[in-house]
Amino acid sequence: MAGGARDFATLSIESVDKRVTIVRLNRPDASNALNTQMGRDLVRYFEDVALDPGSLRCIVLTGAGDKAFCAGGDLKERRGMTDEAWTRQHVIFERMMRALLDCPVPIIGAINGAAYGGGCELSGCCDFLYAAEGARFALTEVTLGIMPGGGGTQTLPRAVGERRAKELILTGRPFTAAQARDWGLVNEIFPSSDLMREALATAAKIARNAPISIRQAKLSIHRGLQMSLRDGLALEIEAYNRLVPTEDRREGVLAFNEKRPPDFKGR
Repeated sequence: MAGGARDFATLSIESVDKRVTIVRLNRPDASNALNTQMGRDLVRYFEDVALDPGSLRCIVLTGAGDKAFCAGGDLKERRGMTDEAWTRQHVIFERMMRALLDCPVPIIGAINGAAYGGGCELSGCCDFLYAAEGARFALTEVTLGIMPGGGGTQTLPRAVGERRAKELILTGRPFTAAQARDWGLVNEIFPSSDLMREALATAAKIARNAPISIRQAKLSIHRGLQMSLRDGLALEIEAYNRLVPTEDRREGVLAFNEKRPPDFKGR
């Protein structure tokens, strides 16, 4: 099953229950830096979820340990890498980011520490973010002679606005969790000890709702923001109409009238 325990070299997959799974970037000795294998593992996991979500209704993405969510691309692995090898590796990272962005199941980012470079870009691919008080963010690529290439020039401006994104990307300057919240990148900040509990509580609330409704609403918001308002409204009603003939729609109305919690089946 997509949300169940799987063996990955660089990821730890923990099923909280049949509806909620924690995905941990699991290279704590390297600050969970993004190497080629982690890119492949993330592609495999999230593309598998897209192909068959099964009973999975929400994913919490976080980092192993308490210091880093993801320190960005593994520069030790990249030392001495040829141009051709660099490009081949980056194709994996591009596919990885698209796999997260296209995942039909909601992804909550629980940012437990530093999210730099590619780690900041990974966070930008989540549906929304909770962060630990000590978390820090940065897109430092221009200080290394490159630029954000994992979606950072697209997801960050959509979250914080064009002018703020230009300032952060062109300087490479780190920013705090509090600044990220004030600017719209992070939804909430919690003490480190409370971060996962809060993220899982929200995941549980999402998981109690009708899964097809959740996926259709997520699709409508994400794709609609890339359209004109008129086209977005047309997309919304197409997504809405997909729900009318579902068993879950009938169950939701019946449960409301019978004053009981609904039992959604995803059908």
